[in-house]
Amino acid sequence: MDRIEEVLAQLPQEIVTRDQDIISAYTTDFRRHYTGRTTAVLRPRNTADVQHIVRACAERQVPLVPQGGNTSYCTAATPSDKGDELVVSLERMNTVRDLDPANLSVEAEAGIILSDLQQVASDVDLLLPLALGSQQSCRIGGNLSTNAGGISVLRYGMARDLVLGLEVVLPDGSLYSELSPLRKNNSGYDVKQLFIGAEGTLGIITAVSLKLARKPRQTVTAFLAIDDIESLAKILAAAQVQTGEQITSFEYISGSSLQLLLDAKDDLRHPLQEKSRHYVLLEAATTSPVFNLEEAATGLLGELFEHGLITDGTIAASGQQRAEFWHLRESIPEAEVHHGGSIKHDIAVRTSRLAAFIEAASKIVERDADGAILSVYGHVGDGNIHFNVIPPVLSDKKAFKHGLERDISPQIYRLAAEMGGTFSAEYGIGRLKMDLLERYGASGKLRLIKGIKAALDPDGIMNPGKVTAIS
Repeated sequence: MDRIEEVLAQLPQEIVTRDQDIISAYTTDFRRHYTGRTTAVLRPRNTADVQHIVRACAERQVPLVPQGGNTSYCTAATPSDKGDELVVSLERMNTVRDLDPANLSVEAEAGIILSDLQQVASDVDLLLPLALGSQQSCRIGGNLSTNAGGISVLRYGMARDLVLGLEVVLPDGSLYSELSPLRKNNSGYDVKQLFIGAEGTLGIITAVSLKLARKPRQTVTAFLAIDDIESLAKILAAAQVQTGEQITSFEYISGSSLQLLLDAKDDLRHPLQEKSRHYVLLEAATTSPVFNLEEAATGLLGELFEHGLITDGTIAASGQQRAEFWHLRESIPEAEVHHGGSIKHDIAVRTSRLAAFIEAASKIVERDADGAILSVYGHVGDGNIHFNVIPPVLSDKKAFKHGLERDISPQIYRLAAEMGGTFSAEYGIGRLKMDLLERYGASGKLRLIKGIKAALDPDGIMNPGKVTAIS
């Protein structure tokens, strides 16, 4: 009996799935760029099951791949093609353990779908601020493992900023549990932060305590057209001042990205009268029943027009129109797929340099990738831009993408590094970006990452081949 069969023989059979037709959904990454293999998918029912699994695997040196909603863009939740790893899906662990509205906190298991947890908060008139395009399928454990960002980072921060406590099964099967939802707990190292953004390489997150916020009483959403991309920082500053720092989202959409979407989906319409090279989708929200947010937004648009910072703009007149604006923003990745898919660059620079980065990177593509189509959009408020490149319509798309990754992507990553930015703003490292981390990561940080991995997982059984290798 081999090691994997020995592990499986020790586990309750009701948590073991061997049917390869079912397993196939767990072994292909979200973007369908990589397919791995596994003998079985393990679906624990509770934390004790996870501990049982990890102990059995640790004893026999069988690697594990933790998986939430399998929505990683970097194959962080996909097993290798060697077939020597077991997948641990947290999908059955989806219980809300505690909800404390007065404390503005919730405790839930790692397998709960993000939109379901948002609804739990909404049902008591509160808000879980983490919001992503994949929120109908991603799970909170995976969100924390990748330190997810999303559309509300400007106001509420990244996923790690919402975490009050964690429960994690460590590589030897022991349990780290510090779920108390305290805002202040300055008792030594903030250990929980080690596991946020670690992509399952240090342990398996099984539960979390999260901050909630009060649900907004007023929300204003505007779609703006601008001619000069250099105006982005000025528009953001004006919006924050005019609304009293109530801006929750400030999204950039290039004219080419919007046109790709309109070309792909006949049922969508342009939100403004005139086309532009650049657009901004901004949203402000307040819990105050007194502050007139709509009046502030109207004043903002007047100020922006007066100073020539926008050429057109409209404020959503209804919840339906707001939803239509956001549908445009969130459907851009789908439009890229319709046009043959893109080479994605998940870049972040300081907000004051974002426009300069977009212009410089665009010139690189225009110069060295003849006919390539740019799709550029992202979270301007936190400096995160998705700089994506689509092959020409009549090209050999596979060959063109290969050339882009070989010749263009290194230039874009180098430009980001020269501007003090990063190659991975919110997607993480996974399997795909380990070489970039080695090339552009701070040397001191890399030494610490390797040291922490070696200390917590000396045998390398937790999500091997992702983020870092023990050396």
